[in-house]
Parts: sequence; structure tokens; C-alpha cells
Amino acid sequence: MGYTKPTPIQEMAIPVIMGGDDLIACAQTGTGKTGAFLLPVLDEIAKEHTHQTTVLILTPTRELAQQIDQQVEGLAYFTGISSLAVFGGGDGIVYEQQRRGIQNNVNIIIATPGRLLAHITSGVLKFNHIKHLILDEADRMLDMGFYDDIMRIISHLPKKRQTLLFSATMPPRIRNMAKTVMHNPQQINIAISQPAVGIDQQIYLVADQQKTPLVKHLLKNGNYTSIIIFSSTKEKVKSVFRELKSARFNISAFHSDLEQNEREEILRNFKNKSLQIIIGTDALSRGIDVEGIDLVLNYDVPPDPEDYIHRIGRTARAATTGTAITLVNERDQRRFKSIEDLIDRQIDRKPLPEEVGEAPVFKPVGSGDANQRNKRRFNNNKKRKPGNRPNNSANNPPKS
Repeated sequence: MGYTKPTPIQEMAIPVIMGGDDLIACAQTGTGKTGAFLLPVLDEIAKEHTHQTTVLILTPTRELAQQIDQQVEGLAYFTGISSLAVFGGGDGIVYEQQRRGIQNNVNIIIATPGRLLAHITSGVLKFNHIKHLILDEADRMLDMGFYDDIMRIISHLPKKRQTLLFSATMPPRIRNMAKTVMHNPQQINIAISQPAVGIDQQIYLVADQQKTPLVKHLLKNGNYTSIIIFSSTKEKVKSVFRELKSARFNISAFHSDLEQNEREEILRNFKNKSLQIIIGTDALSRGIDVEGIDLVLNYDVPPDPEDYIHRIGRTARAATTGTAITLVNERDQRRFKSIEDLIDRQIDRKPLPEEVGEAPVFKPVGSGDANQRNKRRFNNNKKRKPGNRPNNSANNPPKS
């Protein structure tokens, strides 16, 4: 498959996994985490010649589940190892196909939590022989509200197992979950919260009405063959898609309102380069492994600084190069300042093209903002009527 040496996360994680220890591995997107956990478990299955389901991999999205399933097919092509992707969407035929695959005791199940629980509840799925539980993109699963589902699934697994937790970030809630479901895990941390060095990061300071004209200019005048545009809301994705489609760009919108077969077709066309541009929300920022993406364009600043890392991580994967452009309006200045604080560098500001108009002048983000907010809060309190203000001394005595 063209692999000649392991990536750093693979070099560090594979010996730990083969040694049987639980593992918490934190590494940014595009560093080879999938290979790090697949290769050692495939090696074990191949040696044991087992015909039971011994590996369960949980992922946040159906696209990531399918992608890992495809990786298994490639890496295990000559071994006879079987795998099954279990996810929601589709029709009753898809559910039935998944049910039959489960009953055939595939070696590896890769699943989204919700659909997996449906099969568990139906009684068709038993986990008596599970040896490895792998939580992939664990932080994203918790962001999407899967904590309770994950814990319910784990309650059906054997107590004696190896648990591997792979994540791009390591917030406190991940560590709290690890304490509950893991046994003396080893830990690996590699380059947390830093974009790949091959990404040329740029920002444009813009007014809202300048965003779409600027995007059109960048797409027309840039030499980009494969492009992802991110927006933070599904509604904005649909709106920008309509404008760019009417301008005759080769673009598709990717969002949760689409049927499963429509989502699969968009990704398939994007991977084989018949589709140049895909626009979507942060659901695209994790686990979509497409080679040759040379531009990631943030139509707006992501709400979480970590999401910026994952968005722009779609380009410059596996030591290649790429460009990441972010459009920043006055409202999003503070968000972007948080991103620059996180990556510990200031990103290049680019001048607006003449055809887009003059660049807006923003008030700088700084310590004065807090003083202004406090001043406004003080003035607003002064304007309130006495009857609307809480009186702790009389009506609300302090609690003992």
C-alpha cells in the first residue's frame, strides 16, 4: 500500500497495543492514528485464525466508520479477516444487511453508537468474545452527545479486554471517562493542538457582505483542484452553496438533511476528483481522509479553537502541503484571537482584492474590551428599576 515507515503515533502506539496494555493516544488529525490501532489488532487476528467478533471500534460518524472499514479491507486483503461497518441512515435493507453481517461473526465491527445500540437491543449482537475496544475520535463522540450510549455499550462488553482511546484533543471529560472504562492506561501525546507544518495559513478581515464575493474571487483566481469550505451552521452551508452553484462552480453541499446514499455519492465524487468543491459543517472536519486537498476555506471562524485545527487538518496530510484561509468578521475577532493563542502564533493577514471592496476597520481585540463590557454592565445596572433588582439583604437572605 506504499507504506515504508511508521508515523510517530504508529511507532509509539503499536508496541504498547501488542503488549496488551490499555492506551490513551492523543495526536492531531492526519497523523496515522487509524493505522496505529488497526495494524496490531489485525496482526493478532491473523495469527489466531479466529472466526469470532473480537474487535469493536466506535466512531462518531458514519463516514468515519465506512472509512475505517475500507482501511481494514485494504490492510487485511490477503488475510481473510472480515469487518462490518454499522451505522444509521439508509433503509430497512441496510439494517438487515448489517444484522446478517453481525450474525456471521465478522472479526471486526466498526460502528456509530446509536445504530450499534439498536442491534444490541434487538438481541442479535453478543459481545462475549470481544478482546479489543477502540474508541476513535473520542472527543468528537462526546461533543456529539454519545457519552451515555458509549457507557451503555461498554456495560455489555467483557470486563477483561484491552481498551484503546484515540483522540485529537484531551479535554477533562475524556480523562474522566478513561478513568471509568480503562485499566492503568499508558499515555501517548504527540503535537497536540498544532497544525501541520505544511499548511500555509491566511486570514482575511471582512465585512459579512464581502464574504461570498471574496470566496468567488479566491476560487476563480487560485490554482486549487480540491477544496473544502467549512461553515458553522447547516443553514449557512445551504445558502453559500446556492450562491456558488449559481456562479457555476463545481460544488456540492454536505449536511445532515441528505440521505445516506446522497452523502456517499458526494464523498465518492470528491475522492475521485470529479467534484472540485465540497461545503459542509464540522461533521466533515473529522475522519474524512481524502488525498490531495489543497485548500481549506473557513467561511466563518469555528466556535471552538480546536475545531480550527481539525478543519485545516484536512489539507497538508501525510507531510504534503496545502493552504488554509479563514474569513474573519468583526464579531469573530475574539474567536480567532483564541485560535492564535492556542497555536502560539499570529496568522498572516492578507489584503482584500480591489474588486471585493475596501477592508473594514475593526476595533482591536484587547484588554480594553473587558473594561468596556464592565462599564456597560455597570451602566445597565444603574438603569434598572429598584423593584427589578434582587435584594439579598431583605428578600433573599444568604443561605447557611
